[in-house]
Amino acid sequence: MFCAMVLSCNTPSNSETKNEEHKSHPNLILTAKGVSAIKSKLGKIPLFDKSLAETKAEVDAEIEFGIEVPIPKDFSGGYTHERHKKNFLMLQKAGVLFQILDDEKYAIYVRDMLMAYAKLYPTLPIHPQERSYARGKLFWQCLNDSNWLVYTSQAYDCIYDWLSKEERTILENDLFRPFADFISSDNPQFFNRVHNHSTWGNVAVGMIALVMDDDSLLQRALYGIKNVNLDANMKDNDGGFINREGKSGFFANLDEPFSPDGYYTEGPYYQRYAMYPFLIFAEALQNKKPELKIFEYKDSVLIKSVNALINLSDENGDFFPINDAQKGMSYYSRELVTAVDIAYHFGGHNPQLLGIAEKQGRVVLDDSGLSVAKDIELGKTEPFVKSSIELRDGPEGDQGGLGILRNNPMELVFKYAAQGLSHGHYDKLSFSLYEDGNEVLQDYGLARFVNIEQKGGGNYLKENTTWAKQTIAHNSVVQNEQSHFNGDYETGSKHHSEGYIFDVTHPDLQVVSAKENNAYPETAIQRTMAIIKDSSHVKPFVLDIVKVASNKANQYDLPFYYLGQLMKTNIEYTSPKSLTQLGSANGYQHLFTEGQGISNGSNSTLNWLLNDKFYTLTSVTTKGDELIFARIGANDPNFNLRREPALILRKKNTKDALFVSIIESHGTYSPVSEFAVNAYSTIAKIEVLYDEPNYTAVEIMMVNGNSKVFIISNTNNQKTQTHHLSINGKEYQWNGPFAFQNIK
Repeated sequence: MFCAMVLSCNTPSNSETKNEEHKSHPNLILTAKGVSAIKSKLGKIPLFDKSLAETKAEVDAEIEFGIEVPIPKDFSGGYTHERHKKNFLMLQKAGVLFQILDDEKYAIYVRDMLMAYAKLYPTLPIHPQERSYARGKLFWQCLNDSNWLVYTSQAYDCIYDWLSKEERTILENDLFRPFADFISSDNPQFFNRVHNHSTWGNVAVGMIALVMDDDSLLQRALYGIKNVNLDANMKDNDGGFINREGKSGFFANLDEPFSPDGYYTEGPYYQRYAMYPFLIFAEALQNKKPELKIFEYKDSVLIKSVNALINLSDENGDFFPINDAQKGMSYYSRELVTAVDIAYHFGGHNPQLLGIAEKQGRVVLDDSGLSVAKDIELGKTEPFVKSSIELRDGPEGDQGGLGILRNNPMELVFKYAAQGLSHGHYDKLSFSLYEDGNEVLQDYGLARFVNIEQKGGGNYLKENTTWAKQTIAHNSVVQNEQSHFNGDYETGSKHHSEGYIFDVTHPDLQVVSAKENNAYPETAIQRTMAIIKDSSHVKPFVLDIVKVASNKANQYDLPFYYLGQLMKTNIEYTSPKSLTQLGSANGYQHLFTEGQGISNGSNSTLNWLLNDKFYTLTSVTTKGDELIFARIGANDPNFNLRREPALILRKKNTKDALFVSIIESHGTYSPVSEFAVNAYSTIAKIEVLYDEPNYTAVEIMMVNGNSKVFIISNTNNQKTQTHHLSINGKEYQWNGPFAFQNIK
């Protein structure tokens, strides 16, 4: 079952060989000049020394354990998968330690490990697990094989000159060239795409090409495989279709998924994953092919992408779970340590990046990591300031985007982007809300337990398609219990929402608005959201206006996935004695109905407690509107879904619909003193004063007697336009697309 375990530190050195040939390596991530600089600073820069000591301890423990290269058999999370994954991480680190510490035991470890792989690899068939559209050999998918080669190429570069010519010949002929050919020429459906998978494949081939000075392989990595006919019906394991527009290779993967703002269309979770190959290869190209000026490509999009990604994190550094995303992934990940260091070193030494690096508490052991650690020690650090920001989507920035409104302690994330390739969800105009880095109204994220073997081999669960990607799983409007674009990937990929307003000129009145005209046939949706800081409230509150216009009557559902314990509601509802599914398809089959009520025409309120803070959702409801208390978890026999609540506002047999709500954070509870402070809403009533195609006006009445009106122009978003509107005998005048005024 397994190759023999080898304790390799007693092997004779290659000292007689390494002086025979001209030394030209390392020259990818580490450089000869960089190694010299690092050695001169050892013991003088605490953050670098700490990172070096941690790496040394980790690798020394693995050397003591010995070398093991098992016959592959498992999905992610399984023993053989995790062993090979750990091997490539240790190989890269051991190579770096050899260069910095001049201790041959690390070179011996790398050589012996690579020789074991060179012996194993020619004997391997395709991986026995058949789930992937592109099965690997060491791993169940070519993606992970590419991970292996990206890291291992760096190790090979570090010991290249130490090895004998004969050893290099064995490694290149028996391992590296066949490996590169397998993940590229033998798997064009994997390699010739625009997708994070293909980025890893392109970079894997490119990195080993740079080590071996193989220009043919490098051209393949940069521009893809030419004259390849892909099956038009080929689907990848995530449900996406293969790119058939003739664009492939590393440059295509820079051109297509990134917007001019550095937003990556798959979302921050996969942007984080892809940043390692993007930036590690860019660093290698900068060191070895500086004439490409890779960090200037597309107006320095790679540097911009690091700043964009940090802005896509909450107060705690966790990335917002846009599209397929596991919650809890953050800028503390190894990929972001690398990204921050490289972006700082090659991107103009932005001192705010040092603020992130200082929080990360470690640096990469190369020229860029030394640059970061040295400047932190010199006191150049500035805090990274995350303010409200709009990040456009699409190669030209014209495919919608993501709006993030921030007013301490609240963060509102509003999505009006493109589909997001195969990792995209059907959730146009959805939002999520955070306070102090904690989710208040959530986006579910993905249905997957990454690298946990007990749950589907650590891979995507079927509920990712039947639940997490469906529209009802998000805080977005659903028509006739059908997902946007009927849940069809190719249809969704043809369309994107249109940004209408993004105005954060005034910190206490920040507004974002967008339109979606293609999610449902002959139905137009506009959603406007604002974070408002008013003297009547201790904290900012959120105003949410969803305007739907259709050519026929429909059922509209608007869910709010609140987290926490329900405290009080004014909704008169009935609870069933036994739970039933809310619907039969499109995600509804995964919702239990826990209670149902009918509006009497007044505002409906929901008050809940989360993290010792009180929240209230106040919504305008008309007589006959249904209010549904739902909970995730129906039709889920394997308990793959989290059992979390939602309130769904439902309008039936309605042609045009208007949903207006306010979300407040307004009080606290102390379990120690057992006191509740400001536990009730400060909103007395919300009323729609005016709603026509051109304008919508909402009055907000406070419990202290103050009253204000928010008006939006639905058809003219010009900032210089003057508007006049008469409502109930009162004249309103303002400039720009919206107004927020006192009513005296």
